[in-house]
Order: sequence, then C-alpha cells, then structure tokens
Amino acid sequence: MTAAPRSSRLSIRHVTGFVYDGLAESSYNEARMTPLSSSRQHVLEATLRTSPVASQLTYLDYFGSAVTAFDLHERHSQLEVTAGALVEVVRAERSSASLSLEELGTASVMDRYSEYLKAGARTFLPDDLHAELAAEIRNDDVDDVVARVSSFVRDRVAYVTGSTHVTTTALESWTQKSGVCQDLSHLMISFLRGRRIPARYVSGYLHPQADPTIGETVLGQSHAWVEYFCGEWVGVDPTNGNDIGLQHVVVAKGRDYGDVPPLKGIYHGAPSRALGVTVEITKLS
Repeated sequence: MTAAPRSSRLSIRHVTGFVYDGLAESSYNEARMTPLSSSRQHVLEATLRTSPVASQLTYLDYFGSAVTAFDLHERHSQLEVTAGALVEVVRAERSSASLSLEELGTASVMDRYSEYLKAGARTFLPDDLHAELAAEIRNDDVDDVVARVSSFVRDRVAYVTGSTHVTTTALESWTQKSGVCQDLSHLMISFLRGRRIPARYVSGYLHPQADPTIGETVLGQSHAWVEYFCGEWVGVDPTNGNDIGLQHVVVAKGRDYGDVPPLKGIYHGAPSRALGVTVEITKLS
C-alpha cells in the first residue's frame, strides 16, 4: 500500500481587479492575497504586482493576515492585481486532545476568544434555528459536534454557484437554501458559536483535484472554510465535508468574510465593476 504524501508544493497565480466606466482619478486599496506561513504551510516565494504600478506597504493586520496596501494617484481605466506564491503545504497533525464543551464554556476561554463567539451581521441566525440544531445534536464531544454541524449545514443548503453575493448574510443564504463556500462557512460559524465553540473564517485557495498531476496547471478556486478552537485551532471544510488537506492553502483569517476580502478599496471616479477572478494552481511536487 502506498503511503499518503506528507507534503505538497503548489504554485499559485491569482488575478483580480476592477474596470471603470471611464477613468478613476485616484484609488486607495488593500489586498489580502498573500498566503500565510504557519506550521502547516511554508511560503517559499510571494509576489504582488499592480497595473498601474503603485508603491506598496505590507503589514500584518489584527488577525495576523498579510495586507498589501497601495494607492494610485494617476488616472486609470482599470486596476489589475496579480499575486503569485510558491507554497509547501504539510499534512497537519493534531497535537492535543480536544477540550470538552464544558471546558470551552469556562470564563477564561470565553473571554480570550470572545470575538470568535459573538454573532456579527454576516453570521447572525435567530434563536429558533439554534434551537433546531440543539435538538438534533445533543452530543458533548466537540469534534463530533463540529462534524455533525458541518453535515447539518451541507444537508440543508445546496452549493449553487452564483446564487449569492459577497454581501449575502448567513440568514439570507439559509432562507433561500442555497449558497457558496462563503455562505456555508458563515452558517457553520454561527452554529458553532451558538454551541460556545470559538470559530473563525478562513479564506484561501483550493486545488480542485484530490490527486493532482505534477506540472499540470489547472483553474483553481478562491475558497473559504472554518477553523474551530478545541484547545488548538483545527480546520474543517463544510462545503466539501472534509478536513483541511494538502489541496488547501490559507491566505487570511478573521471573524467573517468582512475581515478577509482579497481586494477592497475606495476610489474617486467613474462607476466600476469587477474585472473577474482567475486562480491558476500548479502542483510542483
């Protein structure tokens, strides 16, 4: 029997931006498109280019995500941002046993992780939905609760490309019974927080193939998933119903999508529309 690979080296190219119906006089932008280095992934190379060219300032935000800020003070009809990265992803190992729900409910844990326990506008769900979940999932084992919440969300909300927008809330997605990875992640976060399990939103990239061909460039995906705290942070992908593996590359983390948009900014000028998003991923080893 062939052993499962312990690591994977991925090359990623992500292109996005805006087109203006005329000219933009100036713009002020933030990009969160650079993967994070951590115990499970090592960023070997990272670049970010803008067209038009602009000077850049890179820093870590409150949640530890890499932010590249840049301003444009010349007239431009289009803004294009291209991020490149070479990342080695390592198979994660759990380092400790999970805390119990009772332990997660102590004052010290709830105080330390309070921002990952409160419902915001994007993740709010009414009490009757939390009661529905509580009636179905009575187990006190945190990992089991997480797995069942993931299934609970996936069974009730269909993945439908283009059915929602980045501004769609968890409640709106639940009501229409459809959404994309952002929506399923928001819903799972809300239900986990309702069970006093700290949960945060993760944005990143996903290679679409479980066993990619080395050297083949494919269209990948900007993706979203969830991390929950159980003594350590553990990732889970509610869209695909699996753990975080060698196909997942973490870019940014926060309370919800509002903390991690790949590109946002303000500008003075003509109305704009999204340029579109292209993600290309190549497995190198």
